[in-house]
Amino acid sequence: MPTAAAPEELLSERALSKLKWRCRRGLLENDLFIARFFERHESRMTVGQAGAMETLMDLSDNDLLDLLLRRKEPEPEWAGAEVVALLQLMRTDGAQRPAISPSS
Repeated sequence: MPTAAAPEELLSERALSKLKWRCRRGLLENDLFIARFFERHESRMTVGQAGAMETLMDLSDNDLLDLLLRRKEPEPEWAGAEVVALLQLMRTDGAQRPAISPSS
């Protein structure tokens, strides 16, 4: 019987792939925030962060965008510490221009 992964455990490649598929949104603005987050953090994304991302992905596109743009704050009834921390990372990453890799 498989055991539950610890929240700080790194997300497996397969789980990351499934999560990225789940994160596709209908609003381009949300996709940009999400893509920038994955650009910077996917290699060290934890199981806990993935759970927080799943919680955010359960929101409507407009509610998610309002959170990302700081038009509103997450509701304590559904947003635990992991969700708040992830949202802060996404807000910071989304406000920055995408990283450009130097040519080899």
